Amino acid sequence: MTESKDQEEPTPIVSSEHLASPDSWQLSEFEYGMIISYNAFARWMMRCMSAAGYVDFSPLDILVLHNVNHRKREKRLIDICFVLHVEDHHTVNYSLKKLVKAGLVGREKRGKEIFYFATEEGDAACAQYRKIREKCLTSTYRAMDQENDEMSQAAALLRLMSGIYDQASRAASSL
Repeated sequence: MTESKDQEEPTPIVSSEHLASPDSWQLSEFEYGMIISYNAFARWMMRCMSAAGYVDFSPLDILVLHNVNHRKREKRLIDICFVLHVEDHHTVNYSLKKLVKAGLVGREKRGKEIFYFATEEGDAACAQYRKIREKCLTSTYRAMDQENDEMSQAAALLRLMSGIYDQASRAASSL
């Protein structure tokens, strides 16, 4: 008896078939999921920020703004890079300069350190972003029929995989 097409194993969707090994194709499938998720997330952030009235900001600019506004605490460049896991400090520094110029972020020099904070306009921009996020994204998420801990498990898996990728990048640097 032959299996019908409906009962066949699904074909993995991978980004680069030439990189997939028979015993680890799931990793390539995971990578493709990260690629399309990141690009969708980046597009979402820019469109949401634009809808909030702030155009011409990159995904990194938006992440930096939200991080600076997080918990209403002043932050140093190195702190922002650490939390966002950005190795190239100059890219975050460029975002901070752009946000300062736009009036969304302020800065205060204390000794040799520069501390960044969200201005009133920056706080209002984040609040408007949140309203649009609630209307367009969060409401859809709430309507999904899934367990909340599934999302937490997915987040934990992403953090675990980031550690594995970090270790692999260190190993590749030593070759």
